[in-house]
Amino acid sequence: MNKKINVQIQEQVRKRALELCEYCHASEKWQYVLFTVDHVIPLSKSGQDTIENLALACFHCNRKKSNHTTATDPESNQEVPLFNPRKQKWNEHFIWSKDTLKILGITPIGKATIAKLDLNRERIINIRAADKTINRHPPPADPISS
Repeated sequence: MNKKINVQIQEQVRKRALELCEYCHASEKWQYVLFTVDHVIPLSKSGQDTIENLALACFHCNRKKSNHTTATDPESNQEVPLFNPRKQKWNEHFIWSKDTLKILGITPIGKATIAKLDLNRERIINIRAADKTINRHPPPADPISS
């Protein structure tokens, strides 16, 4: 079942996310392709096509997340829920490193999400570094609220 999400709903999701991936906080504004509207709870796991279950995700985060809703916290080795941008605040689970190039997990959910979605992949760190030189990174504190 791969039906298209209504364009107006997609625009609401983009606007609510301030055109940032709700996981890695990459900016859609400077990309060549539009980000994906992701089902936080996948349709395959009884998720719905409602605005309350949709998040803006860059291609990489969307692909890594796939239909997963949990991941392993690398410190405790426990299975925990992935970060849910509809029910949780980003800055309660993540902070920027001192140089603002890496996302650090401050909770088991944050750490597991970073590992599962590879939020500090080399390419995104390079993009963050380039964006930082022209004052496009980091995004404002807690730019996306539920």
